[in-house]
Amino acid sequence: MTETTIESKRGTENEVLANLPWDANAPLLEVDNLQVEFHTRDGVAKAINGVSFTLDAGETLGILGESGCGKSVTAQAIMGILDIPPAKITGGSIKLNGVDLLQLDEKTRRHVRANKIAIIFQDALSALNPVFTVGWQLAELYRKHSGASRAQAKAKAVDLLKLVRIPAAEQRVNAFPHQFSGGMRQRVMIAMALALEPDIIIADEPTTALDVTVQAQVMQLLADLQKSQNMGLILITHDMGVVADVVDKITVMYAGDAVERADVYQIYERPAHPYTKALLESIPRVDMKGQELAAIKGLPPPLTQLPPGCSFQPRCRFAKDRCTTEDPPLYDVPGNRKSACHYWEEVFNS
Repeated sequence: MTETTIESKRGTENEVLANLPWDANAPLLEVDNLQVEFHTRDGVAKAINGVSFTLDAGETLGILGESGCGKSVTAQAIMGILDIPPAKITGGSIKLNGVDLLQLDEKTRRHVRANKIAIIFQDALSALNPVFTVGWQLAELYRKHSGASRAQAKAKAVDLLKLVRIPAAEQRVNAFPHQFSGGMRQRVMIAMALALEPDIIIADEPTTALDVTVQAQVMQLLADLQKSQNMGLILITHDMGVVADVVDKITVMYAGDAVERADVYQIYERPAHPYTKALLESIPRVDMKGQELAAIKGLPPPLTQLPPGCSFQPRCRFAKDRCTTEDPPLYDVPGNRKSACHYWEEVFNS
């Protein structure tokens, strides 16, 4: 491939991005009233019910909740990788620097996805292709999006492996995914997300199936890279202990709803929603050795059969009659925070 071809391909992609009406004064990412449904044999599953949040450059947002609450669907909607059908985005907007991604055609969205937003999937072994070396897979991004030659792309792949602190990068670039440990594979996934220097990285359960020590290393790596490159970082997890030292603010999700939004210190010090409070109480503590762990009774409701009123009320110890009929809005809570609970003051002061 000639230098002229490389520059032409890179120039075309950059031109598409440059012609979008970016607004430098708008939030880096603004998700407003996002709604996603899945049409299944059992009926319509309301996976996302009006989720809203913002993310600025250099900021880290944690999205927390049990499996099935809508965390990963939110990430996939932002990335534009939902399977449509059966998924359907029925409302809301996803704005990147003021540009609504949901209004872009697929070709333009693909350029944005490659250069502006990247995702780290939770299962690195499944996400990586087992028949290609990690270097080939990293280099492919450059070949596809910038038209780089094979030699140029491989050199970039080595640089990326060094960036995520993989030892002997010049040799390991020729290794296959199964030849890496779980923690090292996750570092490869981080390198892949960083390849085109995006403004936002979404990390979807990046420490799943890793031991505690490796979890800490991966989280510290993400934090260091986010700080050095001033990226926006969205960290999706069910483990409140993982994000405590990393995120700036938290959105707690339950049954497709954002039930609480607050600064990380506010959440851990004084939750204002019963679900958040229950999650915190279920975290194992060193001073509870020999005691029974707290658990949230019951199970999340099927998304095709959400209960009337508050979705959490069948499992909530603060629930009253009003909760069974009236769906709570996001109430304003002191400290510039939100809680979807009619009785947030009782929870706040308990």
